Amino acid sequence: MRGVGVLEILTARRAQADPPVSEYAEGLVRDVVEHWREINERIGRHAEGWTLERMPPVDRNILRIAVLELLWRPDVPPRVVIDEAVELAKNLSTDRSPTFVNGLLGSLVDAGVVSATAEPAAGEVSALGEVSAAGRPAPPEPAAGSARES
Repeated sequence: MRGVGVLEILTARRAQADPPVSEYAEGLVRDVVEHWREINERIGRHAEGWTLERMPPVDRNILRIAVLELLWRPDVPPRVVIDEAVELAKNLSTDRSPTFVNGLLGSLVDAGVVSATAEPAAGEVSALGEVSAAGRPAPPEPAAGSARES
């Protein structure tokens, strides 16, 4: 759906409703669009030598959702955000993507950019210090023909 805006796609999917789009998913899409520039800047700053355009589109979008949750969704603990993003990368992207996604998100956490209110509840293990940015690998190269902007 090249050339079609994200919110237009969301509206069409909501109207189609097969399968239905959850309110949570709709909120994620709307919030990513609202914070698009800052999210992309954060990813770019922590990708060390890699541009968004060079990342596989799936990885880019997994990272956008995760950064949104880390910075603007304090109800989701950082460790949960990272774990879910890594699982999505395992299931939807290249073999090297989970390590890249984990490293980039870990560098955001290590840099202290996570909302101060995004601390885990009592008894939960914090992601701070557990996800190391050291040894962060390069992102996997996109498959041939998948370099379109998403």
